[in-house]
Amino acid sequence: MTKRELTHLSYEITGYAIKVHKALGPGLLESVYEKCLHYELNKNGYDVKQQLIIPVIYDDLLINTNLKLDLLVNGLVVIELKTVESLLPVHEAQILTYMKLLKVPQGLLINFFTDNITKSMKPFVNEYFNMLED
Repeated sequence: MTKRELTHLSYEITGYAIKVHKALGPGLLESVYEKCLHYELNKNGYDVKQQLIIPVIYDDLLINTNLKLDLLVNGLVVIELKTVESLLPVHEAQILTYMKLLKVPQGLLINFFTDNITKSMKPFVNEYFNMLED
């Protein structure tokens, strides 16, 4: 996987999020958007894990947590969905931590409580992205 291919994958995911948002509009529960986006991605051939439990390892100790990731696409893109008036720094920290724990190069923080997904969505990359070829 190259940086360009991964960026294209995120672009496609964003398109499906926009499709879901256009069909449903803002104002629903996060879980509704999650189920619909999961359906769209699966229907279009992506490998999607939903409500994936994230393992936390501290000093060789596996800690049982209840950390659940909304969606993981093709093992490469973490998707964290929100339905809030505005995204907060804690939401950004959450997705960055999930990406680090899972060693995933890209993340999309998508807020469905908006009139425009593209304006409110935040993409993230980390050191695993930087290790990919251009």
